[in-house]
Amino acid sequence: MIAALNGRVAEKSLGEAVIDVQGVGYRVAFSNLALGRLPPEGEGVQVRVRTVVREDALDLYGFLTRGEEEMFLLLTSVSGVGPKLALNVLSGLEVPELAVALGRGEVSRLTKIHGVGKKTAERLVLELKEKVKELHLEAVASSLGGASAPAPASGAKSDLVSALLNLGYKGPQAEKAADLASERLGPEAPFQQLFREALKSVRSSA
Repeated sequence: MIAALNGRVAEKSLGEAVIDVQGVGYRVAFSNLALGRLPPEGEGVQVRVRTVVREDALDLYGFLTRGEEEMFLLLTSVSGVGPKLALNVLSGLEVPELAVALGRGEVSRLTKIHGVGKKTAERLVLELKEKVKELHLEAVASSLGGASAPAPASGAKSDLVSALLNLGYKGPQAEKAADLASERLGPEAPFQQLFREALKSVRSSA
């Protein structure tokens, strides 16, 4: 099975890209967020890949971070969630934000994602609420490389605290790290930057 591709971006289109590896083009499906972070056509790239074999096809699903790949595997472990729906979910929320939504059982937030109805959202929460806490710290942190929309000031701290709790940190640790991150960057900073700063703080105090 193909696990990774190291080549150049030959072509980008809606939901997929062709990665050229020594003259062989591999058509790889990506989430919209990952696709937006791919380098321009002609530039080099290394992507993680999951191969899905069907009766009539061999499909490749690509990821730029370990965190996204691990979340994809969690999502596709849920009954009724296939690779395409999993990519839809990953297109709707960044990995840390998705981990928070699942960990807190935020069904209404999940149903805002294209293709995710209430029953599917409830099933995702039911089956992944505990499993998402097992996502490796570095896997989640690795998903913070790209820019994103700012998190709303109200609730930003609670989201940060929840994300840290989901990674196994204690309440007081998480609260202190969230406060420090907000003080250093301001509560209006993008969630990923706040989360990265909070991680740095909590790890340095461990």
